[in-house]
Amino acid sequence: MTRTHRPTSLALVSLCALLVGAPSALARAPAPAAKAAAAQAPVSDVVKAARPKGGEYFGLYLMDKKVGWLFTDLEVLPGQPARVKTTNQLVFKAMVGSRVSERMHDEERIYEAKPGGRLLSFVVKQTGDGGTQTLEGTATADGVQVVRKRPSRPDETLPRLPPTKERVEDADPPRVALLRKAKVTGFSLDGMDLESYGLSTTVEPEEQRTINGVRVKLGKAVTVSEKEKVPVVSYLTQRGEMVLVDYGTTMQARKETEAVAKRLDLVEVFGLTRVVLPKPLPESARAVPGHVTLVVQGLPAKFQEQTYRQRFKPRPDGGVEVTLSAAAPKARKPLPLKDPEGGENLKSTLVVESDAPAIRALAKQLVGTEKDAYRIAQKVNTWVYSNLEKDYGASADRATDVLSQKKGDCTEHSLLSVALLRAAGVPARRVDGVIYMVNQDGVPALYWHEWVEAFVGEWTQLDPTFNQVVADATHFAFGKEGNAEITPLIGALKVTAVK
Repeated sequence: MTRTHRPTSLALVSLCALLVGAPSALARAPAPAAKAAAAQAPVSDVVKAARPKGGEYFGLYLMDKKVGWLFTDLEVLPGQPARVKTTNQLVFKAMVGSRVSERMHDEERIYEAKPGGRLLSFVVKQTGDGGTQTLEGTATADGVQVVRKRPSRPDETLPRLPPTKERVEDADPPRVALLRKAKVTGFSLDGMDLESYGLSTTVEPEEQRTINGVRVKLGKAVTVSEKEKVPVVSYLTQRGEMVLVDYGTTMQARKETEAVAKRLDLVEVFGLTRVVLPKPLPESARAVPGHVTLVVQGLPAKFQEQTYRQRFKPRPDGGVEVTLSAAAPKARKPLPLKDPEGGENLKSTLVVESDAPAIRALAKQLVGTEKDAYRIAQKVNTWVYSNLEKDYGASADRATDVLSQKKGDCTEHSLLSVALLRAAGVPARRVDGVIYMVNQDGVPALYWHEWVEAFVGEWTQLDPTFNQVVADATHFAFGKEGNAEITPLIGALKVTAVK
């Protein structure tokens, strides 16, 4: 049996999330007038750091295939007190199945220019695949107030966020670290989920690299966000030019002219990122209960967590043997349920939106008088499978948008399911990983996919894309909640044997 639905644009979404969440590593020199104004008062090291004028463009390469471009800029605004403005523009474009998927993410942030200057305001614009919205934020000592604007909807004032710890130095930690020749730490208010995450940037020894045929000595700084946990390695010339940024081992930003940066390859992301298997999986992998064992190379230890579904055994050759299994939950409890992880899996967020009236109303309708948490999970799973059209080109990054358009791929199926489950009082989260499929070319492979995990007295996994009330053993999980931490696996993960 083969699955006929293409699983997900998860690889594309994850890489986009990593790039959006990564701190800016590029900016331009302040204009002379702004320098003069800033000179009247102490200014941050982010202003003092050497950098080229006029902002910089970069081509974005996934496994050496060009899939987007990035522009970043930093300038000191005239006036007293001085302010710093940063601009970051990201365009990500690739073939996803037979359709073109394109995401645009633009951000502007304003900071105090003084050392340790606070984040004052920001505007985040998201368009293209995933939906259109603008977030306008104002930061004060009391917290961050955000207004969300979406087409054909009234403006929405979001619940006030806690005060942000983001400072002006966090706009460009690689240059600050290299200027100080020391480790720097800070925080970033993420433009995708409006959560704050810690940043840590260390200075590494200089490296000799060949750039445009010329051997040059480059400064090196490594930044890690507690969100993605993927090392972002920035390389700079002695004049402060950023020439290369490595996002893990998969994605690379290369400095280019504007014209060259915007000239993209049209890459088919499925074929590029899939994990080809040496032979098809046995039918036992699809049964419930069922299991399958894979011999894997290129899987870092942090992904080898022993769980109720996945058991890992190290091999002498440096690889790992993983046994994937699936079985219906044995411990089933009625509502109300406590989240075993302290409440995060019942939380309404900017993306999950489980407190939205439309989500709550549908959850109430689906649950009715049912109290058994697993039965509720089954009802939600079946409703989402039956009512969402399988449309690979109709992405949405917010649960209310998914409910409104009622179509999408596995990311939309999983997002809406999690929102409905949380609204019903069942702790739930999204799971990122790969799933076994044999597509039109007949090649057995693992494709990037997203499904659901719910706590019903014990954790259990469901797949609303394929109407599996127990996700079968062809599901291999790597991370949770759409996190870009899985990015380093793309292109590195290999399956050498199927048992």
